[in-house]
This record gives sequence, structure tokens and C-alpha cells, in this order.
Amino acid sequence: MESLLTIALALLLAPLFPGIILKVKAAFAGKKGPPLFIKYYTLSKLLRKGSVYSTSTTFVFKLGPIVSCAGAMMILLFFPLGGMSPILCFHGDVIVLFYILGLGRFFTIAAALDTASPFQGMGAAREAFFGTLAEASIFAILILFYRMTGALSFAEYFTGATPISLAGPAGALLLLVIVSLFMVLLIENSRVPVDDPATHLELTMIHEVMILDHSGPDLALIELGSFYKLLFYSAFIFLIVCPLKATWGLANVPLFFGGICLVYVAIGLVESGMARLKMNLVPKFVLTSLILVFFAAILTMEFVK
Repeated sequence: MESLLTIALALLLAPLFPGIILKVKAAFAGKKGPPLFIKYYTLSKLLRKGSVYSTSTTFVFKLGPIVSCAGAMMILLFFPLGGMSPILCFHGDVIVLFYILGLGRFFTIAAALDTASPFQGMGAAREAFFGTLAEASIFAILILFYRMTGALSFAEYFTGATPISLAGPAGALLLLVIVSLFMVLLIENSRVPVDDPATHLELTMIHEVMILDHSGPDLALIELGSFYKLLFYSAFIFLIVCPLKATWGLANVPLFFGGICLVYVAIGLVESGMARLKMNLVPKFVLTSLILVFFAAILTMEFVK
């Protein structure tokens, strides 16, 4: 019951948290900023509109938003939100779920290519390249976690017999993993300094340029999927920093969502203090996250036999 309540709250509150990032960035700029519920207004506005399709597109263009949003929702069902047992889990689910996210990326790229627009093709190529590099960091983290816990499941990572925690023997070295995972969060969710979701210059965009032709409910699905994906990565980081026990029951809920808010505040602080990197520096940024995990794996060899 607690798991169902937490997943329902997560699905409902996911559009709220990006408003925290906007508020932090506005505060740094000395502005009031948009209301916290701005993303709900945006979704409501898009859902009231109709989708417009070019005569040159095919069914692939319509599948992109559906598959990407469904994949992001599915990964939340397998994640122990609030430290509680997930609704679904099996051994090896982490591999399947990251590839489900990859499937969403594939259909988003395919939908962009389906428009035959050179700008969207450019964004699709960048998304595929940086996503492939980020995938190496993610699977390096999963290999490290497998060595530490002997498990390949989100449930085992955070609610198993030997949960991953900063309080463990190799806890201090997990700081490298947390930094790496935070960098992956910025990459996978098209945030500054890798990408800028607020930009309108096609030549410098990555993710946003791929979805320029989507409108109405299709664009709402893409937005909703991005909110769920960002929530997943934020929850992943928070549970490593502050693991929660299932025995605490509903007391976990405010702790979990409060911690999630802090991760979003951290994203806002990074975006307020950094500019977007030049495009030729983005691969170096992505590979830095892999190097951090690599060093963490080497350093934890002494602790994990």
C-alpha cells in the first residue's frame, strides 16, 4: 500500500519539481521567477490543443512521444521510491530498464529523423553520440554496484541485505559515484552545462531541436516523460546519499520528497553558476563521469572482495 501511495505521489508531483529549478535560477538572477506550478499549466495548455502532423511524416513520428513517456513511467515502477519495495522487480531489471530508456531515446531520434529536417537530424546525431557515451558511465556504475552487492536490481541496491550507502565501508568513495551520476543526470536530461532546455537557437540545441515539430498532446507526453526521467535520476542519487528503511513506513514519504527537492535545488545552483559548454567540450564532460566511476571502482577494490 505504501509503495502504491509513493508511486502515485511521484507520478503526480513530477511536474512540480522542475519549477524548483526555475525558482532557484530566478533567485540567482534577482527575479521572482515563474510559479512553482508552471509545468502543470504548460501540460494543461498542451493537452487542450490538437497535434499537427506534417504530410511527410509517418507513424514513427507519433510513436516517439508515446514510447519515451511510457519508458520513463515504467522505470519508476521498478524503483524503490522512498526506500519502499518497488511494485515490480526481478534480477537483472536494471539492465532491462536502462535499455527501455534507451528504446525511448531511439524512438525520439527516429521521430526526429522522420521529419526529414536537417536541424532535427543534427540534434538526433548529437543525442545519439552523447547518449552512447553516457551509457558507458551508467553501466560502469552498475558493474561497480554489482561488485558491492552481488545484485542487479534497484530493489536489492536500496532495500536488500547490503544496501548501498555512504555509511558503508566504501561509503566515502561513493562520493565519486554520486558526482558521476549527477553528471549523467545533467547529460541524460539535457540540462546545463551540456544542453539548455530554454534555448531557441537551433544550431546549439541537442534535445530541444529534435522535438521542434511536435505539438499538442504529443509534446505534453514528451514533457511528462522528461519530468519522470529527471525524477528517477534524482531519486537514484538521493537514495545513495540518504538510504531510507522500509520499516519507517509512511515517515519515508516526506523525507524522500524533501530530499528530491534538494537534488533539484542542486541542479538549479549548477545551472545558475555555469554556462553551457562549447559543443566540442561536451564529450570531455561526459567522459569525465566515466573516469570518476573508473577510479571509484579501483579504489573500492580494497573494500569489496
